[in-house]
Amino acid sequence: MRIALLTEGGYPYATGDSRLWCDRLVRGLAQHEFDVYALSRSADQEARGRLPLPPHVRLVRTAPLWAPQDDGRTYGRRERRRFAGHFRELAAAICAQEDESAGDRFAAGLYGLAELAAEHGGLYAALRSEVAVRALEAACRAPGANRAVQAAKVPDYLAFADLLERALRPLSLDWYDDRSLGAVDLCHAASGGSAALPGLLGKRFFGVPLLVTEYGVQLRARYLAEGGTGRSAPVRALLAAFHGKLAAEVYDRATLITPGNTHARRWQERCGADRAKLRTVYPGMESERFAGLGEGGDGGDPGTLVWVGRVEPAKDLVSLLHAFAEVRKAEPRARLRIVHNPYGQSAVAAGYLAHCQALAAQLFPDEAADAHAVGDNPVSFEEIGGPEVPDLVDAYAAGSVVVLSSVVEGFPVSLVEAMFCGRATVSTDVGAVVEIIGGTGLVVPPRNPRALADACVALMRDTERRERLGAAARARALELFTVEQNLAAFRGIYLELISHCPVRREPVGADGEPLLFAHPAEAHVPGSWARGASGPGWADAASASQRVGAGAGTGPGERDV
Repeated sequence: MRIALLTEGGYPYATGDSRLWCDRLVRGLAQHEFDVYALSRSADQEARGRLPLPPHVRLVRTAPLWAPQDDGRTYGRRERRRFAGHFRELAAAICAQEDESAGDRFAAGLYGLAELAAEHGGLYAALRSEVAVRALEAACRAPGANRAVQAAKVPDYLAFADLLERALRPLSLDWYDDRSLGAVDLCHAASGGSAALPGLLGKRFFGVPLLVTEYGVQLRARYLAEGGTGRSAPVRALLAAFHGKLAAEVYDRATLITPGNTHARRWQERCGADRAKLRTVYPGMESERFAGLGEGGDGGDPGTLVWVGRVEPAKDLVSLLHAFAEVRKAEPRARLRIVHNPYGQSAVAAGYLAHCQALAAQLFPDEAADAHAVGDNPVSFEEIGGPEVPDLVDAYAAGSVVVLSSVVEGFPVSLVEAMFCGRATVSTDVGAVVEIIGGTGLVVPPRNPRALADACVALMRDTERRERLGAAARARALELFTVEQNLAAFRGIYLELISHCPVRREPVGADGEPLLFAHPAEAHVPGSWARGASGPGWADAASASQRVGAGAGTGPGERDV
């Protein structure tokens, strides 16, 4: 089977959100061939290089979303009219209030632009042209337009046109022919949004089924990120409307959607995903790395709390520090170790870390002379890979209770790692936390330092309870969140999709002429014609029809399952 893996800002680059689980997926399903189609987010990401790829990755095609991609083509009068008509449909759907026709108009405009780009190119210049800006202005001022976009001015139209061109850049790529996405049996998008756009076109142009996996809902992430961009309110409203319509179209056209947890599943349902298409598949994580600690029975220092993760405002370390001040009143010898990964730290994260270090010095003035010290300082800020924490496992080994204090969370990776280590946990009730914990840890409301402190003190004082919760947490993690269960789920999903949605291609011989009788007659019988039948003839015929439907034959680019 030949799989096209579609990514944005992740695999096969060495940095990015999806690189780890995509790499495990590709290596774990070595019986299939993989083509990787990757969209990069920055020059820095490309400069950091790629992960080493296994031999069954046939090809890697990449395209940047950050650099100008002008092909130098311009439209004649007929093409300009086509572009103006399709773009008006798209802009009207983006600016309009929600109604039943908006989704159809968005799809008509989107696919019309894609067909125009495939035939003539030139979409880069057209999306930044005066025609596009005037169409945006007319859509924002049209009767029934969303009130949030009616106040848009010319600078807002120009800013949104630039952002829209970047988001629609996958429409102009040269990935849509019989040697690229037209030659695969399945498109697997590693996220929604722009990464799924090539999959939408692969399904529209070639009938290739589309599988969408979201471990963190792309639409939700974009909504959260927009708050700190400094863009005007009309531009933020236009972007939110565009990405909302795109998410709805992706969910509508996808053959199957695999959210990583129930929290993501609820978001997808709210954005229009059909429940019948949704199937939860938990991310797979390597448990062997933590086996020594989890099976060794070492409970760690009972007086030490551990926090592990990326330092950023959403993690709410401020509430954690205030909660620890309350913990120190009940347990004067308690310590808090904040362990973070400095790799790829943004300027915002660095500023937030400095703020938290200053707050720790303010809350513990007599003991925090050195914010980086580990000795007698009750709060320490340590880096993974540093002298105090040479490996991630050492961070979890340092204490008996692992704390998560986030106000926003998708799938909490650090929480699952703590569970693999057999640690008792105290977490805030955000994202998929309750689903992940499943009764094996304590959960408190977010932004409530007093509740967080009380839960930590309760576990620090009860050794038997800590051990019982830690053992239950490890058993739950090994059952639900291992690489093996993730691979088993996708192995079955791939075969199911290929058998139910085979790609029908016209087989041709070496001379380019169609091959007569390449498809057996029974392959065209509607319904499950092999179900309930018996005998080797029926089984052989069913197997043959599936091989043909999945692309078996003598034509170029075709593969047996």
